[in-house]
Amino acid sequence: MSVDAAPVDVTIVGGSYAGLSAALQLARARRSVVVVDSGARRNRFADTSHGFLSRDGEAPAVIAAHGREQLMAYPNVRFVEGMADTVSRGGANLIVSIQGEKIAARRLILATGVIDELPSLPGLQERWGRAVFHCPYCHGYELGQGRIGVLATGENSFHQAMMLPDWGPTTLFANDVFEPDAAQAAMLEARGVEIERQKVVALDGPKATLVLEGGRTVSLEGLFVASRTRMASGLPAALGCAFEEGPLGPFIRTNEAKETSVEGVYACGDAARSAGSVSHAVGDGVTAAVAAHKSLIFDVH
Repeated sequence: MSVDAAPVDVTIVGGSYAGLSAALQLARARRSVVVVDSGARRNRFADTSHGFLSRDGEAPAVIAAHGREQLMAYPNVRFVEGMADTVSRGGANLIVSIQGEKIAARRLILATGVIDELPSLPGLQERWGRAVFHCPYCHGYELGQGRIGVLATGENSFHQAMMLPDWGPTTLFANDVFEPDAAQAAMLEARGVEIERQKVVALDGPKATLVLEGGRTVSLEGLFVASRTRMASGLPAALGCAFEEGPLGPFIRTNEAKETSVEGVYACGDAARSAGSVSHAVGDGVTAAVAAHKSLIFDVH
């Protein structure tokens, strides 16, 4: 399919919280916007979302659906369901290909998100977002100050274990992956964190019962894992966007206006920060959209 002669103002790849937020700002500026979305939100495994003002405790899908419903009330917005395959330059425009359709735009916002890479442990994946979490601000309060575990995945697990006692009695499961040094061990002890060195071999039970080598079990209200992340889309790399290496994985490098190293391309949400949440994603979307809009007016990048 050929590219339409008249480009839209902005194409946004990613229709979750950051992408919807960016689209809303541009729609209200009366700019033409296309949102491309594959429908795979990072928090789709969680039953509820927390910490986002006015939507605390709602299902993630409900928040996203309500945002999309409000956005689509603007006649200058088009929503395309599907995976963006490629992006290329066409003169001054950026051309996104979605399953054969090509959309040209003057600016591009990447809200493509990340994928969590979880430890290979029987029973963990199916409890992700329900009894196994990565963010205490998102899920810690609902554990009711019950017993909490941290499954070590590396040095970042020390930071996680230091934070979690504010939400409940905490045990760090070293799991042959992380051994705190003397200073770290003293800090953990001061926070009341116990260290369990018996290896975890599986998760069982309705919540997060850890099965240790030898058969001993430890029942928890919740287990936290500092998951590694990777880009959910190959578009940022294909465009030549520069990346930063964060504590949990790479993310797209942006300036304070959320512009990437590639002219005319902006990025927001989890793909463009070292750690994220729904609230962060929504704020990032606003920043990226306002910057993209100003660049259309003043023709600056």
